[in-house]
Amino acid sequence: MKAIQSLRRAPRACARSATIFLRDVGHGLLEISHNTLALLGLAVVAVLVFGAGRAELREQVEVQALQWLQGRQEARALGAGDLLAGVAEQDAVNRATAVDPRELTREQAAVAQWISRRYRVAPEPIGRLVQEAWTIGQRARLDPTLILAIMAIESSFNPFAQSSVGAQGLMQVMTRVHDDKYEAFGGVHAAFDPVSNLRVGVQVLKDCIARAGTLYDGLRYYVGAAGLGSDGGYAGRVIGEQANLRAVADGRKLPVNAPIVAPAPTPASVTAADESTPPGPAASPAAVPDKAGPAALPAHLAQLSLPR
Repeated sequence: MKAIQSLRRAPRACARSATIFLRDVGHGLLEISHNTLALLGLAVVAVLVFGAGRAELREQVEVQALQWLQGRQEARALGAGDLLAGVAEQDAVNRATAVDPRELTREQAAVAQWISRRYRVAPEPIGRLVQEAWTIGQRARLDPTLILAIMAIESSFNPFAQSSVGAQGLMQVMTRVHDDKYEAFGGVHAAFDPVSNLRVGVQVLKDCIARAGTLYDGLRYYVGAAGLGSDGGYAGRVIGEQANLRAVADGRKLPVNAPIVAPAPTPASVTAADESTPPGPAASPAAVPDKAGPAALPAHLAQLSLPR
């Protein structure tokens, strides 16, 4: 009888034993997992505390996270057919050489509008150049219309222009000769940044006028014709276009197709070489020897180089 009862209790005993075993195993696994998670949490906290004290690590993590997010965003945008995904820049407008014409003064706006129509260029970038010409012209004690006239004659306001001898940009500065002046702007490629080229060109012009002693001869130095018999009419064209721009700035109604009338040369500015020697190729002002004597200009034209 006892044997039969023992046999009947055996399954229940086995079940209880299995239950206890499984419960103990489960508790053990839970304990191990709990301890493992605790250790992992402590490790994460330690890494975060260490990283918080290292600025370079924080920056690296932020960069990696940003790149990952941008990559996912670009992938979704490209999948949707957006061709600008990955190349669009929100701050690109900051690199644009442009200004709202409404921000200009009355005379600046008049000059910008006239140049825009005459040379078929957009008013916003021309407005920025006019604004800069007024600013740097005041500092250099040069009439801003002289600076603008040089840009008009040299490049017709094309910031990417290049001559056969290597003069580049709006004011056709000889980049390889004046490369030191572009160091303050980050290097010689700044020759194709309109504002940088304008500023360097004004410095070169100022040096040429100071070296030559007169505006007319300074322009001859600027174009590289100081040692030649003729500048090919360059100085006269610049002064003639400056006179047009000055008239517009003063409020006169001047048609956009107004001719450039070069001032009549005085006897002091005409030599036998001027009459017989054809213009030679342009050279760098810094590379031309000082052979030209001062050339006189009528008083009302000489005053055009002074700021107003």
